[in-house]
Amino acid sequence: MDPIEIIEKFYDPTSEAYRILVKHSRKVAEKALEIVDAHPDWDVDRRFVYESAMLHDIGINACHAPAIDCHGEAPYIRHGYLGAERLRALGLHDHALVCERHTGMGLTLEMIIANGWDLPHREMCPVSIEEQIVCFADKFFSKSGEMKEKSLEKIRKGLAKYGKDDVVKFDAWCTIFLTE
Repeated sequence: MDPIEIIEKFYDPTSEAYRILVKHSRKVAEKALEIVDAHPDWDVDRRFVYESAMLHDIGINACHAPAIDCHGEAPYIRHGYLGAERLRALGLHDHALVCERHTGMGLTLEMIIANGWDLPHREMCPVSIEEQIVCFADKFFSKSGEMKEKSLEKIRKGLAKYGKDDVVKFDAWCTIFLTE
């Protein structure tokens, strides 16, 4: 499976949204594969991590985010869920789970209800090691500017807006994923 071919089913390759999505996804994929390669003793599907990292944000153009050339109608919080729906329609059910579960440090049912987000009322948190790696790697890169890797402190500051639980989870993952 070629993730770029799948992306091109939903994005005009000449668009700015495509350029941003592919650049961001490649950076996330590189970071995710660095983590996989640093832990050769783990039973991780490297190819699946790469494909999922490339496809994790495929739903962004269904959302209203004009700063990244996305002119859909849905709020951005729905991009993972909407991307998952696209991948499920293509029969990529495991990839869809990564897509759906990568937002923030994962979205709990409690968070969805408390914030009144227009999302299904269910847990959307990474479960498998592959889902966790892609979710973690995604935190290091925004979709704007030069997309340089963020510092751990900048990531923590961004996550703190959503509560200390996300920061605690991120720090736990740092201990697991960033040590060899």
